[in-house]
Amino acid sequence: MDVRLRYLMLVLLFASLAGAARAQQPPVEKVPVDKSAPPPEDNRESPPRSDESSSKQTEIDVSPPSDDIKTHPGADVDDSDTNEFAPWNPMKAMKAVEVGDFYYKKENYQAAISRYREALEYKPHDAEATFKLAEALNKTGDTAGAVENYKAYLKILPNGPYAKKAHEALDKLKTKPQQVSKRSPAPG
Repeated sequence: MDVRLRYLMLVLLFASLAGAARAQQPPVEKVPVDKSAPPPEDNRESPPRSDESSSKQTEIDVSPPSDDIKTHPGADVDDSDTNEFAPWNPMKAMKAVEVGDFYYKKENYQAAISRYREALEYKPHDAEATFKLAEALNKTGDTAGAVENYKAYLKILPNGPYAKKAHEALDKLKTKPQQVSKRSPAPG
């Protein structure tokens, strides 16, 4: 009997707490409805035309200013006419350069070239990958590719950490007869 009384008291306590919690909630506001307003028009027969969209009024012009090339010389690093998106991923590019450095130290220049090109796919115009690609191409005897990538590096970072080495290598390569590059230069 004592247990039943405790359960009954417990149920009554919960019921009173629930009622108190319900009483403390703010009342729901009711929005007044204008009874004199006309009903909305039925536009199923003639829906709004797409050229009447309000979003046309908010279009943003993203084209460059007409004097952009004059005010920002050298900003047109990419001379190609393709507008394709590449998977830009600087972390993968950094890892590819790191692996390329490993292969370069092991004198596996073809593997190093492959990794430096991969880095340039993930991060076009990466100065370090471009310079290191030029160095590896130079080691394999692809002087045309090396010259092209040394020049690309100097275009990206004319006073960069490898600029002196790039100038020296270009001077040495100018005296050598150039071999035709077997593969296209660094992407970008």
